[in-house]
Amino acid sequence: MSIRPTGAEDVHWDLTHLYEDESALRMDLTALYDAASRFSETWRGRISDLGASQLKIAITEYEQLQERSGRAMTYAYLHWATATHDPDCGALLQYVRETCTKVGKVLLFFGLEWVKVDDAQAEALMKEESLAGYRHFLECERLFKDHTLSEPEEQVLAETQVTGKSAWMRYFTETTSRMRFTLRGEELSQEHILAKLHGQDRELRKEAADSFTEGLAAKEHTLTYIFNTILADKAATDRMRSLPHWLRARNISNEISDETAEALIAAVVSRYDLVARFYDLKSRILGLSPLYDYDRYAPIGESEAYYTWDSAKQITLEGYGEFHPLLGQIAKRFFEEKWIDAPVKDGKQGGAFSHGAVPSAHPYVLLNYTGRARDVQTLAHELGHGVHQFLSRDQGYLQASTPLTTAETASVFGEMLIFQRLLAEESDPRHVLALLISKIGDTMATVFRQIAMNRFEVEIHAARRNHGELSADTFAEYWTSTQSAMFGGSVTLTDNYRRWWSYIPHFLHTPGYVYAYAFGELLVLALYARYLESPDAFPGQYIRLMRAGGSDWPHTLVGRMDVDLQDPAFWHKGLNAIETLIKRAETVYTECEQTSS
Repeated sequence: MSIRPTGAEDVHWDLTHLYEDESALRMDLTALYDAASRFSETWRGRISDLGASQLKIAITEYEQLQERSGRAMTYAYLHWATATHDPDCGALLQYVRETCTKVGKVLLFFGLEWVKVDDAQAEALMKEESLAGYRHFLECERLFKDHTLSEPEEQVLAETQVTGKSAWMRYFTETTSRMRFTLRGEELSQEHILAKLHGQDRELRKEAADSFTEGLAAKEHTLTYIFNTILADKAATDRMRSLPHWLRARNISNEISDETAEALIAAVVSRYDLVARFYDLKSRILGLSPLYDYDRYAPIGESEAYYTWDSAKQITLEGYGEFHPLLGQIAKRFFEEKWIDAPVKDGKQGGAFSHGAVPSAHPYVLLNYTGRARDVQTLAHELGHGVHQFLSRDQGYLQASTPLTTAETASVFGEMLIFQRLLAEESDPRHVLALLISKIGDTMATVFRQIAMNRFEVEIHAARRNHGELSADTFAEYWTSTQSAMFGGSVTLTDNYRRWWSYIPHFLHTPGYVYAYAFGELLVLALYARYLESPDAFPGQYIRLMRAGGSDWPHTLVGRMDVDLQDPAFWHKGLNAIETLIKRAETVYTECEQTSS
């Protein structure tokens, strides 16, 4: 059972765009600390007395220092992400984290002094034309006004973060990246073993699920301990910051109200019936009853689609370019200028991401490409992030990044473009059905599964705070109950599946992250509907949205495209669009059955 080559084996990124080598990085960090110290000597204790012109000078210098720190962290993290098993890469990452923490401590006063500025004075300053390029950053800094500690306390928290949560996350990533799973005599990485769940062979899917579970079981104590430690760290931090509940910090960072987040979550939970409806349909198509958890991603059709790296590249670039030439041009640079690291290899971090790096450089995309149809969608997804990050660079380091909620917009929209392109080219109902089932399956994972995982997070954060350290069985019980509620009996969960909470990194590195996926998917369904209504005008509006980055409130930016994020009914429009896709799949399946009979 050899691993099939894809053509992505030699697709690696070039980090010299950030630094020529490690010595250049170390020299820059030394100079950065000296520059940060001079900044502190110049501006400490003065922020509340500054007029607009002086504040702009200070914040411009502050931004430049933060960007230099971000560049160093990007280089060290990306260097380590493709070689988590290399102790030298780990040591460099730790050195950079510790040094950047020292720099951050020196610069900490700036934000603390700004949030203490009188409200009326701050409002007047933020209305000044000279500060227009920093207005939203200054607004967002003040969102944490009631949850900010004294400077010595903030410095302690920053210092202990390096040996606290950050250290545990690194340990989690290195542990899961090094895990190997035995399948039919072959040792496979997490990426390769999970890829087997998307195959035609049901017995192989079951064996892959068994093997993956055995691997998780072997690390059960370690993974459970890491989860407990990070949950406790989050509880302590929230308590010190007087945050009312575990999700409040994430909602503030996402620039949405608790009410908006709750409305989204409640809307999705209220339509769990769509999950059961979809998997009941898939069960009928596959002729499998019951449908087990390891059957969820089984493809339909006679053959398994396989895509070489070149074909995935062509599909993605054509889809992006047809929507708007600029998107295609930017996406092409990722391939031509070595901004992507694509192959699966020992020690490489699992999954996929696009790292925005810094405005003075460019984004980088990490993939673990195995040639599946899902990998083509992942490429389109991460390039969506990358193009968005590239376009928003003009906003500067402090306002280029978006909150997680709207950060998923471009990525999910990119997937939608590729899906619709593939769908339009198909005339065979059986192939159309296969595409629809694949897309709806991804939507189930992006919307409903992520909200079910949010429900899991609610349970474990409350239990850890109220009852202390949790056992692996307790985690498993919460995982099973919240997943079962979503499936509504349409998928039979095996005992193996009880352990599958333990490998998901989002729960650890960004608590509360997961609802952002549902937010992004439902938002994209609304935006795509606007595109179909105005195919000539929409692409230009979309480019302007991408260029805006994080320069304004999310509801304001998408409001310019006639989308109202603050309307609770908005989420149901997206859910109704999902129902329409399921109805179409049901209709096509009926047509296929009638044709075959």
